[in-house]
Amino acid sequence: MELRHRGLARLKADAAHQAKPGACARRAVVALVAVLLLAPAAAAAQDPKLPPSQTVPPRFFDRSAQQVERIAERARKVREARRDGPLAPTAYTRGIGRWQVSFFRDGKERVQVQVDDGSGAILEQWSGDQVAWRMARGYPGAFGRKLNAPYIWIPLCALFLLPFFDFRRPLRLLHLDLLVLLAFGASHVFFNRGEIGVSVPLVYPVLLYLLVRMLLAGLRPRERPGRLVPYVPLAALAAALVFLVGFRVALNVVDSNVIDVGYAGVIGADRVVDGDQLYGDGFSEDVGKGDTYGPVNYLLYVPFEQAMRWSGRWDDLPAAHGAAIAFDLLTIGVLMLLGRALRPGREGTALGVALAYAWTAYPYTAFVLETNSNDTLVALACACALLAFARRSPTATGVAVGLGAAAKFAPLALAPLFARRRPLVFALALVVSLAVTVLPFIPDGGLRELYDRTLGYQAGRGSPFSVWGQAELGRLQALVKAGAVALALAVAFVPRRPDDRQVAALGAAMLIALQLPVNHWFYLYVVWFVPFVLVAVFGAYRATAPPARAAGESTGRAHPSRPPPAPRSAMDPHSTSRSAPA
Repeated sequence: MELRHRGLARLKADAAHQAKPGACARRAVVALVAVLLLAPAAAAAQDPKLPPSQTVPPRFFDRSAQQVERIAERARKVREARRDGPLAPTAYTRGIGRWQVSFFRDGKERVQVQVDDGSGAILEQWSGDQVAWRMARGYPGAFGRKLNAPYIWIPLCALFLLPFFDFRRPLRLLHLDLLVLLAFGASHVFFNRGEIGVSVPLVYPVLLYLLVRMLLAGLRPRERPGRLVPYVPLAALAAALVFLVGFRVALNVVDSNVIDVGYAGVIGADRVVDGDQLYGDGFSEDVGKGDTYGPVNYLLYVPFEQAMRWSGRWDDLPAAHGAAIAFDLLTIGVLMLLGRALRPGREGTALGVALAYAWTAYPYTAFVLETNSNDTLVALACACALLAFARRSPTATGVAVGLGAAAKFAPLALAPLFARRRPLVFALALVVSLAVTVLPFIPDGGLRELYDRTLGYQAGRGSPFSVWGQAELGRLQALVKAGAVALALAVAFVPRRPDDRQVAALGAAMLIALQLPVNHWFYLYVVWFVPFVLVAVFGAYRATAPPARAAGESTGRAHPSRPPPAPRSAMDPHSTSRSAPA
């Protein structure tokens, strides 16, 4: 669809450039009108259609359905599938000159083969999960477009790592942490090749390392020797940040696609403005399950849909581009403010620039931007909640968590962690935020229908993009789910008085634990916990030593007649203490 509209835009440009007065101009106008009229029919013809006859070639075709079925019988995946039992072929046309032959067993499509009508060549053949899941086939540029090119991806990885690499201490833990964040790329390579049997298992060692690392950073925080940015001046890092922001925005504008997630946001925004029901049948023919997010997700798309009106089709969707860019820029800005909230003066500025730079250079935040997805909203909500927590505002923290939960649900798992300070105030702000944003959009079926269309659908759908969808591991999955629930409850009490960096680490651990047992996992979800991970690992380094610890705090014991004083964060601008040395 997108290629069709780009082709039409190119035809318009050519016609405007070459048109001359007289007959040439008239011919160009007639040709353009014909293309515009025929294009929808051509697009619709891409859907599989049964030919009128099995023995006579359809109009504009050279081969009949029976002839194409015999060709498809020779495909390797068909021969392999026949070892498990007989297959029944059915041939369909897929536009002019292309056939699809589907092989069924027990009413389920087992193999799909696509054949060129003119040459009789087998163009594609798919089996297993790749029959039903097009995103598992490794089509070039389906996710991320040119970002996947080695000449873009590898330099971004280098820019993400090098400013923080200390050549005098090559074995420092920060290097390993950043390398592990980049290690999702090993799985991604196989995903781009359509080898999900390899790509999916490779994700879990990375998630497990980050889970253990964040738990240790949250429960046993330690300061690390050395500067966070050993060699690059702050001004140079800030200049690189500006350059990378411009590069990412330009890449989004000239070479990015809008996946169904971003398209659903634009459709939902249009329905909100028109006064249509947000949840229920008829949301969209193009995105049948587009009403699977919270109302805030669609509300945030409204300003962009109103400024760049939706055409009613899955075209370039400028509103989705604008929303994705805005979400990304807001996250960068909040990370810079977060650095200033965690540390005073120049050190806070340096930490904020480092956090914003790392986010901007990290390939997977660019990956979300290139797909124009809404997953940056989770990262934005988490960063805002941590910023409000660091500024000692339980009301703002509750609002941030509530709005994040009303958009993408995942931030709600952080409520026990962030409710530590004045839990009643936090809970009230959270509940009010949810009520104000959710209740006006309750569908006719009530809260049950809302749940079924959102959390219920997401929790229950099958998917080959997790180990749970590729293997029968029901008991283990149930244990992992129970562990995630136990962790969500535990972080509400342990440790007793965490500092801001510990809260960030535990928040990252909670989001990772939430992702481990889900049926459908994708690389877009990595950005959910990236702000927390960056704060947790970057916060262990500082250019100057913090003030000396008060004498009464060195042993961790307090006066017997008073409760023990709350330890301050090493990044707290009001801190008078520091964490244990490395």
